[in-house]
Amino acid sequence: MRDASNQPENDNPVAAEFRARVERLLDLIRPSVREDGGDIELVSADPAGLVRIRFLGACVGCPSAGMTLHHGIERTLRSELGPELRVEAVAESR
Repeated sequence: MRDASNQPENDNPVAAEFRARVERLLDLIRPSVREDGGDIELVSADPAGLVRIRFLGACVGCPSAGMTLHHGIERTLRSELGPELRVEAVAESR
């Protein structure tokens, strides 16, 4: 028997459902971010409580990105998915 926590998201229904929930919540946030010329991409969503996002467009290098991350994105996700959730930004891929 395989350990479900180590399965790729497409093989793990719990991880896939968690990722879908995160995407739905990010879809609520994206319009505000896009108004300022930026965007956010979901990189990974671990049901154990770690979500990684990537800032895109005008968000890259923006002095307010940290505030958006913690006071907008993380707060929204925590309110729906649990207070133990952490959100990290990863560097833009090249």
